[in-house]
Amino acid sequence: MTVRLRKRDPKYPDLSPGQLYVVLGIEADDFRIINDQGRPYLYPRQLFTVADRHLPRNWVFERGQDGERYAYPAVMNAPGFFEDFFDGDPQATAIFWHTVNQQLAQAG
Repeated sequence: MTVRLRKRDPKYPDLSPGQLYVVLGIEADDFRIINDQGRPYLYPRQLFTVADRHLPRNWVFERGQDGERYAYPAVMNAPGFFEDFFDGDPQATAIFWHTVNQQLAQAG
């Protein structure tokens, strides 16, 4: 899935209008993308227009109690994965960048 930022928002100076971003995962309907500083953060879906709705088949999809959507590649779907990544865990970091590189190659 790829998205574009609708317009500049002062709350999110790390995103550029018109820039195409690859969605790396979905949490509570928010999109995890790599921002302009190279960090994989969550952003509200309302900030974006969807350029391509295709989601990879190897993702795990779930619905929350209120119907919100969660989706990630299976290897990044483990509880605490992003906490480990942001804490600098070498295994989580390697898994993350390997998976992201695969997604970027397929999106390109």
